[in-house]
Amino acid sequence: MKARILVLGATGYVGRHLVKALGRADWAEPVAASRREGSGLRRVDATDPASLAAALADVDGVVNCVAGAPAAIIANARALLAALEAPHARVAPPPVVHFSSMAVYGAAEGRIDEEAALDAVSPYGRAKQEAEQCLAVLPALTLLRPGCVYGGGSPQWSVRIAQLLRAGRLGDLGAAGDGCSNLVHIDDVVQAALAALHTPLSGARAYNLAMADAPRWNEYFVAYARILGATPVERIGARRLAFETKVLAPALKIAEIAGRKLGGVRVPPPLPPSLARLWQQDIRLDARRAEETFGLAWRPWRTALQAEAFASSGV
Repeated sequence: MKARILVLGATGYVGRHLVKALGRADWAEPVAASRREGSGLRRVDATDPASLAAALADVDGVVNCVAGAPAAIIANARALLAALEAPHARVAPPPVVHFSSMAVYGAAEGRIDEEAALDAVSPYGRAKQEAEQCLAVLPALTLLRPGCVYGGGSPQWSVRIAQLLRAGRLGDLGAAGDGCSNLVHIDDVVQAALAALHTPLSGARAYNLAMADAPRWNEYFVAYARILGATPVERIGARRLAFETKVLAPALKIAEIAGRKLGGVRVPPPLPPSLARLWQQDIRLDARRAEETFGLAWRPWRTALQAEAFASSGV
C-alpha cells in the first residue's frame, strides 16, 4: 500500500513540483491540499487547526510548503502543531517535512552549517524562525532550509531574473554582486523532501539545501544573460543599482498592487533593497549534512540554465 502524503501549499511553486514527484513515486500517493478548491485538490485551511486535523486523519506523512505573509507562516505553524497534538489525534503523529529558509540565519556571513545561531532580521526570516521553533517539539520533523531555489519556472530566481536580464536592468553588478548565490535546483529540493519522507528519522533535524560550489551572483547573472541571448551583458553601477532599489522599486511595487486590483495588469518586476543586500552578503550554506543523509548530487547549474532558457523560449 502506498503512503498517503499530505502536501500543504500544493498550488505553490515548491508544492506543485512535490505533488508531481510524489505522483511518480512507486511508494507514495500525494494528497494535494490548498485553501483554493480545484480539480485534484483537497480544500484545507492551513491556518485552522480543525481543518488541518481533518486532513491529517488519513495520511501517513506531511510536507508543509505553506508560504505567504509572515503572519500566515506563523499561524500555519501554530495550527499544524495544534492539529498534531490535539487530544483526538493519533498516538504517533506522522513524519513532517517543513520548509524553512536560509533567511533564518539573518545577516550571517562565512560558511554556515545547521548549528549556526538563528538570528533572522527580515520579517519573513523571523516568521520562518518562529515557525521552526514552534514545530521543533514534533517527534519526527525534518526542517529544510533551502537557499535560492531556481529552475522549473522558479518565479523568483529563474523567471524574474530572466525578465530583468532581458530588460537590461540586471547584469554584472561589480562588487554589489559578489555574494554567494546559494542556488539549489528545485529537483534537488524535491529529492531531499522525498528522501526525508521515505526514511524519516526521530527527533527534529535541520538541513541546509544549497549546491556545492554555488556561483557568485555576478557569475550567475552573466552566464544566464548569455544563454538567454540578452547580450551585451549590462554593467550595472552603484548609482544605477541605487536608483533601481530606492526609487524605482517602491513605485513599481505600488503599481504592481494596483495592477492586481485592476484585474491582473502586469508591470515590470521591482528590484527591492532586500535583493541588493542578499547579492552582497558573503554567506555560503554548508549542505554536507543533506548530501550525506539524502544522497544528493547537485544539478550542474550551467546545464540547468540551458534547460530553463530552452523551456521559457516555448520551443
